[in-house]
Amino acid sequence: MLFCLPKPPLLRMAACLFIALGLVACAGTEKPKPTALEANPATLRVKEVWRVASGPSAAPLEMRVVGERVLVASSQGEITAIDAASGLPSWKSALTTALSAGIGTDGDYVAVVTRDNYLVVLREAKEIWRQKLASVTLTAPLVAGARVFLVSADRTVLAFDAGTGRKLWTQQRSGESLLLGQAGILMAMGDTLVTSQSGRLVGLNPQNGSVRWDVSVAVGRGVNEVERLVDLVAGTSRMGDELCVRAFQTSVACVDTASGKTRWTKSASGATGLGGNTVAIFGTESDGKVLAWRRSDGERLWGSEKLRFRGLSAPLAASGALVLGDAQGVVHFLSLQDGALLTRLATDGSPVVGSPLWVANTWVVVTQSGAVIGFRPE
Repeated sequence: MLFCLPKPPLLRMAACLFIALGLVACAGTEKPKPTALEANPATLRVKEVWRVASGPSAAPLEMRVVGERVLVASSQGEITAIDAASGLPSWKSALTTALSAGIGTDGDYVAVVTRDNYLVVLREAKEIWRQKLASVTLTAPLVAGARVFLVSADRTVLAFDAGTGRKLWTQQRSGESLLLGQAGILMAMGDTLVTSQSGRLVGLNPQNGSVRWDVSVAVGRGVNEVERLVDLVAGTSRMGDELCVRAFQTSVACVDTASGKTRWTKSASGATGLGGNTVAIFGTESDGKVLAWRRSDGERLWGSEKLRFRGLSAPLAASGALVLGDAQGVVHFLSLQDGALLTRLATDGSPVVGSPLWVANTWVVVTQSGAVIGFRPE
């Protein structure tokens, strides 16, 4: 999905719509068929241990882990906190409007953004305030230090007092008129607020929004706005001060956030976030290839084409397996060493959305139909 910042409104938006429609037309109506699945070796013993209904999720809304609980939001505004060990919901809250981004939490405050551009903050499962925002927001808020941080689709970064909703500061960066309609990066690294702005990773002072460092991860190339579009997408791999990120359909890179310098960059054509461990970075390309890069220098370790065109989620590297879901509702467990299939399990037949999580010795996935499912190694 693409967004335009209208200048002037009607003409600019019309141009954007034609660009988007042109992309669809060029892509054609016939999609490649998903690769047939190989026989399941079931060398890794995994079982489903619980399943909770949370409401449909038409688009990925980031889950959050708080202790041994996982917080899940549906597109229609249902927020559910689930004990990952037992699968029992600990609380639920139903907002009166659909969501465009969520969830941010520090374990006390919970923040989400609605489709009609309101930042909503809850405490003890009850709404305590909401603030009208000037533009669309797709990136989950960050709650830290009794503050709520937000980055909108036009790359404006805002900070609010978590208890009162009072706006503390705004940092705005001019950018291109065409923006990616997908969640970006917003996270804390030590005492620095790290966010994505176009193809750049930026470190901000959380007290006032001033820039501490600014590093280019990817540069747009081409003759028109669509070809020049570069944005960093949600889903990162962090080890200490090192943060590895993906630039939409352009590259993957690892950045030293202490110095604000890029350690390495490799070309890649994916649209989802990354997974990783101390040895490697893992990602799924747009055509379904699963790739692993060496964390230290970005050299390719292995690649697998056995899940091509299956609409893969971002991967999770946890408990000795690389876990990812597909658009047919299947969860695949791959070897971290070479990408070989270890086992796979079905969900409810609807696409797996977002990246899986690992919490309380449980892999947790969410489907588009709203099933939150816990899988556990036997």
